[in-house]
Amino acid sequence: MKLPASVQVLERGWLSSNSIVLRDGDAASVIDSGYGAHAEQTLALLAHALRGDRLERLVNTHCHSDHMGGNAAIRRAHACRIGIPAGEAPLIDDWDEQALVLAFADQRAERFAYDEVFRAGDVLRMGGLDWRVLAAPGHDPHAVMFHAPEARVLVSGDALWENGFGVVFPRLFGDERALAETRATLETIAALELDVVVPGHGRPFGEVQAALGRALERVAYYEADLGRLARHCVKVLLAFTLLEKRALALDGLAAYLERVPVYREINRRHLGMAPAALAAWLASELERAGVARRSGGLLHAASG
Repeated sequence: MKLPASVQVLERGWLSSNSIVLRDGDAASVIDSGYGAHAEQTLALLAHALRGDRLERLVNTHCHSDHMGGNAAIRRAHACRIGIPAGEAPLIDDWDEQALVLAFADQRAERFAYDEVFRAGDVLRMGGLDWRVLAAPGHDPHAVMFHAPEARVLVSGDALWENGFGVVFPRLFGDERALAETRATLETIAALELDVVVPGHGRPFGEVQAALGRALERVAYYEADLGRLARHCVKVLLAFTLLEKRALALDGLAAYLERVPVYREINRRHLGMAPAALAAWLASELERAGVARRSGGLLHAASG
């Protein structure tokens, strides 16, 4: 497995997505910008990767906070153009913090302006390669992937990771097509001739068919019982929150889960637990998974 020399992956830990730098002579593009709280780190990593070259363009696979939270900071530092999927444009224009899963999930991003939109079927020239834009609905209905057929590389965003994919939020809020769309996106990937997938989180990988098999099994697992997806979603979201806040008071956790709309709504629609029971279950599950620990009346992030 080998990436083209013009492609450099800045692999990030949570809270941020990976950023992919695509160099073309003395200019470059970057795909995805990480979480806003990591903007200073993002700028330092990007400056090191650019080595004094000009950043011309920033594009996003989709507009969740961990992929576009650094957009405003990168624009200020580099005066680059910003491009987003066309379907995200109305949400960014209105800065709809519910639809963007920001205030809705107690996450943050600095508002930014964009210069261009792209759609499935468009071709973007980045890093000396032609990248076809592919629709990737499921995790986000407007998400896209970037495919370089000549190099046999796919930048998949959150549509496919080495072990899974991004939480299929829309299915939990009434979009009954979302898991079928996730499956269709995976089938789109399966039809491509690929040597390397660069995911939104985790290392680039070359065992694409094995990853697809695991992902399709997970889709079927959620299709068989939607409660599984709901439980997975609230665990992922609270783990993310803990990494940002570092700790939450255990005696206030039930009230927090009631106050933040995403937990309240998922619980109301799919779990039906008393807030105190949900809080106790979540604390135990995150501790059991090794991502949280209890100490001094607080639920702490175990790492990050």
